[in-house]
Amino acid sequence: MISTLVRWMAERVKDSVEVALDLDEKEVYSHIAHESAEDIIRIISSLDAERAKNKGEVIYYEDDWDDLIRRRIEKGKRHTAFDFYNPLLLDIWENKVYEAKKIKKMAQVAYFIIGLIVILTGIGTMVTGIPWIIIGVAYLPLLIYIRNYQRNRLDLIYYELSQFFIDEMRELVERYALEPSHYKFKIFNYDYFGILTKKIGNQRYAIVSSNKDKQLLNTSSYNHSVEG
Repeated sequence: MISTLVRWMAERVKDSVEVALDLDEKEVYSHIAHESAEDIIRIISSLDAERAKNKGEVIYYEDDWDDLIRRRIEKGKRHTAFDFYNPLLLDIWENKVYEAKKIKKMAQVAYFIIGLIVILTGIGTMVTGIPWIIIGVAYLPLLIYIRNYQRNRLDLIYYELSQFFIDEMRELVERYALEPSHYKFKIFNYDYFGILTKKIGNQRYAIVSSNKDKQLLNTSSYNHSVEG
Protein backbone atom coordinates (compact mmCIF):
# COMPACT_ATOMS: atom_id res chain seq x y z
CA MET A 1 0.00 0.00 0.00
CA ILE A 2 2.79 2.41 0.98
CA SER A 3 4.82 1.51 -2.11
CA THR A 4 1.80 2.16 -4.30
CA LEU A 5 1.28 5.55 -2.68
CA VAL A 6 4.94 6.43 -3.08
CA ARG A 7 4.84 5.39 -6.74
CA TRP A 8 1.68 7.47 -7.29
CA MET A 9 3.29 10.52 -5.65
CA ALA A 10 6.46 10.05 -7.72
CA GLU A 11 4.40 9.96 -10.93
CA ARG A 12 2.57 13.13 -9.89
CA VAL A 13 5.86 14.89 -9.21
CA LYS A 14 7.23 13.68 -12.53
CA ASP A 15 4.15 14.95 -14.35
CA SER A 16 4.44 18.32 -12.59
CA VAL A 17 8.11 18.61 -13.50
CA GLU A 18 7.38 17.76 -17.14
CA VAL A 19 4.61 20.38 -17.24
CA ALA A 20 6.93 22.97 -15.67
CA LEU A 21 9.69 22.13 -18.14
CA ASP A 22 7.22 22.35 -21.01
CA LEU A 23 6.03 25.77 -19.82
CA ASP A 24 9.63 26.96 -19.44
CA GLU A 25 10.41 25.78 -22.96
CA LYS A 26 7.36 27.58 -24.34
CA GLU A 27 8.38 30.76 -22.52
CA VAL A 28 11.88 30.51 -23.96
CA TYR A 29 10.53 29.99 -27.47
CA SER A 30 8.06 32.84 -27.03
CA HIS A 31 10.80 35.19 -25.83
CA ILE A 32 13.19 34.32 -28.66
CA ALA A 33 10.39 34.55 -31.25
CA HIS A 34 9.48 38.04 -29.99
CA GLU A 35 13.12 39.12 -29.96
CA SER A 36 13.65 37.76 -33.48
CA ALA A 37 10.55 39.54 -34.77
CA GLU A 38 11.72 42.85 -33.27
CA ASP A 39 15.12 42.42 -34.93
CA ILE A 40 13.62 41.57 -38.29
CA ILE A 41 11.22 44.52 -38.49
CA ARG A 42 14.11 46.90 -37.75
CA ILE A 43 16.13 45.29 -40.53
CA ILE A 44 13.25 45.56 -43.01
CA SER A 45 12.68 49.25 -42.24
CA SER A 46 16.38 50.11 -42.45
CA LEU A 47 16.80 48.26 -45.75
CA ASP A 48 13.71 49.89 -47.22
CA ALA A 49 14.89 53.31 -46.02
CA GLU A 50 18.23 52.72 -47.74
CA ARG A 51 16.35 51.72 -50.88
CA ALA A 52 14.34 54.94 -50.77
CA LYS A 53 17.54 56.99 -50.27
CA ASN A 54 19.05 55.25 -53.28
CA LYS A 55 16.12 56.52 -55.34
CA GLY A 56 16.87 60.07 -54.26
CA GLU A 57 14.29 60.45 -51.50
CA VAL A 58 15.22 62.38 -48.37
CA ILE A 59 14.86 59.83 -45.58
CA TYR A 60 15.93 60.27 -41.97
CA TYR A 61 16.48 56.82 -40.55
CA GLU A 62 19.21 56.03 -38.03
CA ASP A 63 19.50 52.23 -38.12
CA ASP A 64 22.33 50.73 -40.14
CA TRP A 65 20.93 47.69 -42.00
CA ASP A 66 24.37 46.14 -42.45
CA ASP A 67 25.08 46.30 -38.71
CA LEU A 68 21.60 45.02 -37.84
CA ILE A 69 22.03 41.99 -40.10
CA ARG A 70 25.47 41.37 -38.64
CA ARG A 71 24.00 41.35 -35.13
CA ARG A 72 21.15 39.13 -36.32
CA ILE A 73 23.68 36.59 -37.55
CA GLU A 74 25.54 36.69 -34.24
CA LYS A 75 22.30 36.09 -32.31
CA GLY A 76 21.34 33.34 -34.72
CA LYS A 77 24.52 31.46 -33.97
CA ARG A 78 23.61 31.49 -30.26
CA HIS A 79 20.03 30.35 -30.93
CA THR A 80 20.67 27.57 -33.45
CA ALA A 81 19.27 25.00 -31.02
CA PHE A 82 15.90 26.77 -31.13
CA ASP A 83 15.67 26.98 -34.94
CA PHE A 84 15.09 30.73 -35.04
CA TYR A 85 17.84 31.41 -37.52
CA ASN A 86 17.92 30.78 -41.23
CA PRO A 87 21.45 29.53 -42.04
CA LEU A 88 21.07 30.91 -45.58
CA LEU A 89 21.16 34.44 -44.15
CA LEU A 90 24.95 34.52 -43.80
CA ASP A 91 25.57 33.60 -47.45
CA ILE A 92 22.81 35.89 -48.75
CA TRP A 93 24.02 38.82 -46.65
CA GLU A 94 27.67 38.37 -47.58
CA ASN A 95 26.89 38.03 -51.29
CA LYS A 96 24.57 41.03 -51.39
CA VAL A 97 26.88 43.27 -49.36
CA TYR A 98 29.82 42.24 -51.55
CA GLU A 99 27.80 42.96 -54.69
CA ALA A 100 26.62 46.35 -53.41
CA LYS A 101 30.15 47.41 -52.46
CA LYS A 102 31.47 46.20 -55.81
CA ILE A 103 28.88 48.22 -57.72
CA LYS A 104 29.59 51.36 -55.70
CA LYS A 105 33.34 50.96 -56.16
CA MET A 106 33.01 50.39 -59.92
CA ALA A 107 30.83 53.48 -60.21
CA GLN A 108 33.35 55.59 -58.29
CA VAL A 109 36.19 54.37 -60.51
CA ALA A 110 34.15 55.14 -63.63
CA TYR A 111 33.32 58.65 -62.34
CA PHE A 112 36.99 59.26 -61.62
CA ILE A 113 38.14 58.07 -65.06
CA ILE A 114 35.55 60.13 -66.92
CA GLY A 115 36.34 63.19 -64.79
CA LEU A 116 40.04 62.70 -65.48
CA ILE A 117 39.41 62.43 -69.23
CA VAL A 118 37.42 65.67 -69.21
CA ILE A 119 40.14 67.48 -67.22
CA LEU A 120 42.99 66.19 -69.42
CA THR A 121 41.20 67.01 -72.67
CA GLY A 122 40.36 70.44 -71.27
CA ILE A 123 44.04 71.05 -70.46
CA GLY A 124 45.02 69.72 -73.89
CA THR A 125 42.64 72.16 -75.53
CA MET A 126 44.08 75.12 -73.62
CA VAL A 127 47.68 74.09 -74.33
CA THR A 128 47.39 73.13 -78.01
CA GLY A 129 44.36 75.08 -79.12
CA ILE A 130 42.94 71.85 -80.56
CA PRO A 131 39.42 71.17 -79.27
CA TRP A 132 40.30 67.92 -77.47
CA ILE A 133 37.65 68.87 -74.91
CA ILE A 134 35.00 67.63 -77.36
CA ILE A 135 36.26 64.10 -76.79
CA GLY A 136 36.03 64.58 -73.02
CA VAL A 137 32.54 66.04 -73.21
CA ALA A 138 31.45 63.08 -75.34
CA TYR A 139 32.00 60.83 -72.31
CA LEU A 140 29.69 62.84 -70.05
CA PRO A 141 26.46 61.00 -71.07
CA LEU A 142 28.10 57.86 -69.66
CA LEU A 143 27.73 59.40 -66.21
CA ILE A 144 23.95 59.21 -66.55
CA TYR A 145 24.12 55.59 -67.72
CA ILE A 146 26.46 54.62 -64.85
CA ARG A 147 24.29 56.40 -62.29
CA ASN A 148 21.12 54.70 -63.55
CA TYR A 149 22.85 51.31 -63.63
CA GLN A 150 24.14 51.77 -60.09
CA ARG A 151 20.76 52.94 -58.83
CA ASN A 152 18.86 50.06 -60.45
CA ARG A 153 21.30 47.37 -59.31
CA LEU A 154 21.34 48.66 -55.73
CA ASP A 155 17.56 48.95 -55.75
CA LEU A 156 17.29 45.29 -56.71
CA ILE A 157 19.73 44.27 -53.97
CA TYR A 158 17.85 46.22 -51.29
CA TYR A 159 14.54 44.89 -52.59
CA GLU A 160 15.68 41.26 -52.52
CA LEU A 161 17.07 41.58 -49.00
CA SER A 162 13.90 43.33 -47.77
CA GLN A 163 11.69 40.66 -49.33
CA PHE A 164 13.85 37.93 -47.80
CA PHE A 165 13.27 39.35 -44.31
CA ILE A 166 9.56 39.94 -44.96
CA ASP A 167 9.28 36.24 -45.83
CA GLU A 168 11.30 35.36 -42.70
CA MET A 169 8.93 37.50 -40.63
CA ARG A 170 5.86 35.83 -42.11
CA GLU A 171 7.25 32.39 -41.33
CA LEU A 172 7.99 33.47 -37.76
CA VAL A 173 4.46 34.84 -37.31
CA GLU A 174 2.83 31.69 -38.65
CA ARG A 175 5.07 29.19 -36.85
CA TYR A 176 4.88 30.78 -33.40
CA ALA A 177 1.40 32.30 -33.59
CA LEU A 178 2.60 35.88 -33.18
CA GLU A 179 0.15 38.74 -33.64
CA PRO A 180 1.21 40.59 -36.85
CA SER A 181 -0.22 43.92 -35.69
CA HIS A 182 2.22 43.92 -32.78
CA TYR A 183 5.12 44.00 -35.24
CA LYS A 184 4.43 46.82 -37.65
CA PHE A 185 7.35 48.43 -39.40
CA LYS A 186 7.97 51.67 -41.27
CA ILE A 187 7.94 51.33 -45.02
CA PHE A 188 8.81 53.69 -47.85
CA ASN A 189 8.26 51.44 -50.89
CA TYR A 190 5.08 49.49 -51.50
CA ASP A 191 6.00 46.80 -54.04
CA TYR A 192 6.75 43.94 -51.65
CA PHE A 193 4.86 40.69 -51.65
CA GLY A 194 2.77 39.63 -48.68
CA ILE A 195 2.35 42.83 -46.68
CA LEU A 196 -0.56 44.95 -45.49
CA THR A 197 0.02 48.69 -45.24
CA LYS A 198 -1.55 51.46 -43.19
CA LYS A 199 -0.90 55.19 -43.05
CA ILE A 200 -0.51 56.56 -39.52
CA GLY A 201 -0.04 60.31 -39.56
CA ASN A 202 2.45 61.11 -42.30
CA GLN A 203 4.17 57.74 -42.11
CA ARG A 204 3.11 54.48 -43.71
CA TYR A 205 3.52 51.25 -41.77
CA ALA A 206 3.22 47.64 -42.80
CA ILE A 207 2.63 44.25 -41.27
CA VAL A 208 3.20 40.86 -42.84
CA SER A 209 0.11 39.07 -44.06
CA SER A 210 0.00 35.38 -43.21
CA ASN A 211 -2.18 32.65 -44.65
CA LYS A 212 -4.68 33.38 -41.88
CA ASP A 213 -5.09 37.00 -42.92
CA LYS A 214 -7.96 36.52 -45.35
CA GLN A 215 -10.32 37.58 -42.55
CA LEU A 216 -7.97 40.41 -41.60
CA LEU A 217 -8.34 41.94 -45.05
CA ASN A 218 -12.04 42.47 -44.37
CA THR A 219 -11.75 43.63 -40.75
CA SER A 220 -8.46 45.52 -40.49
CA SER A 221 -7.64 49.10 -41.37
CA TYR A 222 -4.48 47.84 -43.05
CA ASN A 223 -4.55 47.89 -46.84
CA HIS A 224 -3.74 44.84 -48.89
CA SER A 225 -0.45 45.15 -50.76
CA VAL A 226 1.03 42.78 -53.32
CA GLU A 227 0.34 39.25 -52.14
CA GLY A 228 2.91 36.54 -52.62
